[in-house]
Amino acid sequence: MSDIEGKILRMYDKSKPEDEDLYDTSNVNHVAWSLVVLFAGLAIWLSIALVNAENQRYALLTGKCQDPLFKGEVDKACLVTVRARDHWWEHLWYGFTHVKPEVPEQPRRVRRPQPQPQTEGQPQQQPAPPA
Repeated sequence: MSDIEGKILRMYDKSKPEDEDLYDTSNVNHVAWSLVVLFAGLAIWLSIALVNAENQRYALLTGKCQDPLFKGEVDKACLVTVRARDHWWEHLWYGFTHVKPEVPEQPRRVRRPQPQPQTEGQPQQQPAPPA
């Protein structure tokens, strides 16, 4: 090999592909990103289910799907298509913020004074009139 050929080969030596970089490797953790996509899809699916359940619950609560023929019954075909609130996000917000069922408020009872036990020979005392 002549001196001129050696210079030309040294000049083009860097254009030769390196074997260690020939195959492209990825540093991305595909399992972790697959789990992120899976859990994001699961969260979206559960949110859609929550919106549908809350829509039907609120329609039953407000009486929007009463059967016209049988009073006191529910029209199940109406529950599939009813829009109980204006927007889907209202159902989602209510479902996220009201985790426990609401306890109906008990009517307030008026406490009446207990009658005093009578002893023999004493007259019964009348309670004082309320002021």
